[in-house]
This record gives sequence, structure tokens and C-alpha cells, in this order.
Amino acid sequence: MGSFSIWHWLIVLVVVMLIFGTKKLGNVGSDLGKAVKGFKDGVKGDEDKTATAADKSTIDVDAKEKKS
Repeated sequence: MGSFSIWHWLIVLVVVMLIFGTKKLGNVGSDLGKAVKGFKDGVKGDEDKTATAADKSTIDVDAKEKKS
């Protein structure tokens, strides 16, 4: 009674497809993929902003040699 066999999952899949239809399931999958991509881009964008903010606070100087 603990685990389901492959046949149970196939029956569930068929019922879900009959209820929602393949087009609607495809749209849900597409929307989910876009949301994940947007989240990854957002996280990557925050890291880029942090890196550029650190670069702006850095001062570039030229070292001069001391002549004796």
C-alpha cells in the first residue's frame, strides 16, 4: 500500500490529460519554464549589480617608483 506502480502513475497521467487537455498542460509547462528562466536571470542580475557596485567603489591608482 506504500508505493505506486508504474500503472498507477500512467492511469493518473491519462486522467489528468483528459481533464486538462494536452494544450493546456503544454501551456502550463511553458509558463513554468519561463518563470524558472526569469528567476535565474533575476538572481544573475543581482550578482552583476553587486559586482559593478563594488567596482565603482574601487579607486585605480598608478604606483610610482621611489628613486633614491
